Amino acid sequence: MRRRSLLLTAGAAALATPLAGRAVAAPLSGPVLDHTTPVDLDGSGHVDLSARVGAVAPLATGTIVATFRTTSRNQAMTLLSASDPTVPSSNVTLTVSNGALQFSVREKDAVLANVMTRTRYADGRSHTVAVTVDGTGTRLHVGGRKVFETAARPFFRSVSGLTALALGRNLDSTRAGGEWFFTGTIERAAVWDRVLTEAELVAQSPAPALADAGRLATILNSDTPATWLFTGDSITHGALHTNGWRSYPEHWTERVRWELGKPKNRDFVIDTGVSGATSADLVAAFGERVSAFSPHVVSLMIGTNDIATPGIGLAGYRANLVSLVRSIRALPGSPVPLLQAPNPVDPARWSGRAELWRYAQTMGEVAAQEKAVFIDHHDDWLNGNGGKVPLSLLNDGLHPNQRGHHRIVLKMIRDLQLFDPASGVCTLAVP
Repeated sequence: MRRRSLLLTAGAAALATPLAGRAVAAPLSGPVLDHTTPVDLDGSGHVDLSARVGAVAPLATGTIVATFRTTSRNQAMTLLSASDPTVPSSNVTLTVSNGALQFSVREKDAVLANVMTRTRYADGRSHTVAVTVDGTGTRLHVGGRKVFETAARPFFRSVSGLTALALGRNLDSTRAGGEWFFTGTIERAAVWDRVLTEAELVAQSPAPALADAGRLATILNSDTPATWLFTGDSITHGALHTNGWRSYPEHWTERVRWELGKPKNRDFVIDTGVSGATSADLVAAFGERVSAFSPHVVSLMIGTNDIATPGIGLAGYRANLVSLVRSIRALPGSPVPLLQAPNPVDPARWSGRAELWRYAQTMGEVAAQEKAVFIDHHDDWLNGNGGKVPLSLLNDGLHPNQRGHHRIVLKMIRDLQLFDPASGVCTLAVP
């Protein structure tokens, strides 16, 4: 027994001593503030954390993380705020503003930083957002993935006299009772004195986002022009069956190139959908229908003709999708593939395509395998109509009509966090 005890003591001493010739990394620091008790707020209350403001006030660099779910869409709703309540507009705030994620730093009414996403998160779903600030700039993250960056880099230390810290409201000298109250649930709010890595941010997110979802959001939030390419068959083509209304790529053009404002109107949206096309046709014509346009994003909706084309089958369809996704990623700049399942069809009129759901399912499996963003219109249409094919969205039982195309773009807009009730596209009433 004595010998075993000596051996354990020696072993512990060896572990406590750095190995010869090898540096031992210091353990990474945890948060200096971590409020982990979920709080439900009704737009009038808050959680006062002012006793902990001293932990964040000195920070010139670091990370803020908040997990929340909204139940309203107010003009401004505070997640976390540190302020000097004795003077006007001296605060560091992370807010949800008209659905967008906003981070601002103000010192005595002077704006030091004010960044806001175009993507929106006041949708009733749980989101984990983060702000990281260091010497290179400020970055906003959602689900662990960067969605916005800027060269501005003020943080808590940039504002003198911080004495108030709260979840759910900002406190300002001009509003003694507070302002920008949150409505919904703030599940967690934490601050670190260092910038978390992407892997750490993903680990802090209960529902991590795909890397491609972050890339798509970054493109939407960036002022750098982007080329969006939509390809597929007659549904993407928008041929005939829209009855003179916009097809879903045209609705997307209006949402991005006009409604998001300048300079997003310098984005380009290209439609290379061809009536009758199959996944095999896209593989064969990839050069002329995809790579020729140097896209940043490639949306692919295909499968409605594959099921009715001899020689393809599910196995061939799967192989073609994998080939297309990998070919897209291999292009210069590594464009983002976006897979969109075809809508369901009327089985009474198109019995040969009644099992199109298998192709939609296969596309989802390929998306999961290739870690690509997948928008499931097939499931969306059925779930929105009690499990039955919504014939009112179809022109001939197969092709979406004007209402069907609007339904497709609405699903796309919601899944890519771009829904806004003030948008003409989002609220369009199609007769």
